[in-house]
Amino acid sequence: MAGGRFRELLKKYGKVALGVHFSVSAASITGLYIAIKNNVDVESLFHKVGMSGVSTKDEDQKLQPPSTETLDGFVTEERHSSENQPPTVQKKNRTAELAATSGGALALAVLCNKALFPIRVPITIALTPPIARFLARRRILKNNV
Repeated sequence: MAGGRFRELLKKYGKVALGVHFSVSAASITGLYIAIKNNVDVESLFHKVGMSGVSTKDEDQKLQPPSTETLDGFVTEERHSSENQPPTVQKKNRTAELAATSGGALALAVLCNKALFPIRVPITIALTPPIARFLARRRILKNNV
């Protein structure tokens, strides 16, 4: 399992493994923050890779009027403004709504980063040995790895 391998990596490489892991996490949070601020529907991306989103469809249906989700991850919603005018169809991004209502884009980026932990650990395991060798060759790291 990746958790056991991660512990072994921490024992062997120590500070280098922690630095790599925190760097990967910082890059992940930064990328997610930028994506959320640019109205990318992160929830639909999670569904495409088989990860659960922030909320379930049952909760959404209880809280919102009937709507239809399109292929691009946006939700269309019909609103009736008056009797004489036809209903207007508005596209809205569920991730943008969550960012606006649940404490901002940074908080949502950190939550998504937590959900991506099983993906970040193998990246850390793969990147740590080459980075440790690079630092040892440059004599930045005193241990021979």
